[in-house]
Amino acid sequence: MNSDKIILLVEDNPDDEALTLRAFKKNNIENEIVVARDGVEALEYLFGTGSYAGRDTSKQPQIILLDLKLPRIDGLEVLRRIRADPRTATQPVTILTSSKEERDIITSYQLGANSYIQKPVDFGQFMEAVRQLGLYWLLLNVSPIGSKQ
Repeated sequence: MNSDKIILLVEDNPDDEALTLRAFKKNNIENEIVVARDGVEALEYLFGTGSYAGRDTSKQPQIILLDLKLPRIDGLEVLRRIRADPRTATQPVTILTSSKEERDIITSYQLGANSYIQKPVDFGQFMEAVRQLGLYWLLLNVSPIGSKQ
């Protein structure tokens, strides 16, 4: 995989974070993975504010994996703010959540999510989902982010 393509994982559950990182490693996805543990931290990273003040925001993630149920600012509001800002409006965002609520699915797409994946409970299925995510978003998909570099 292309190691200069950053993955932003926005996940507050330490177990799900560890599972996702393990699945990436097991599938030889060696990209830099930045973990934000709540919506505020994700937005600070993307926009170079707060604890990420001074970060080179011209280097943005190839893909954002966004949980919906987050502390401080929830995933839907993070998505809303990503789409509202011209610097990140075209950023690929995949919702990766345990939510099976139809309202969350519909709202995510209305707000501009590129994909909505329900986290499989089974570890084997989760590993396969992450493998396919990596193959698609890091190898196959041509994003506006990658074309700028």
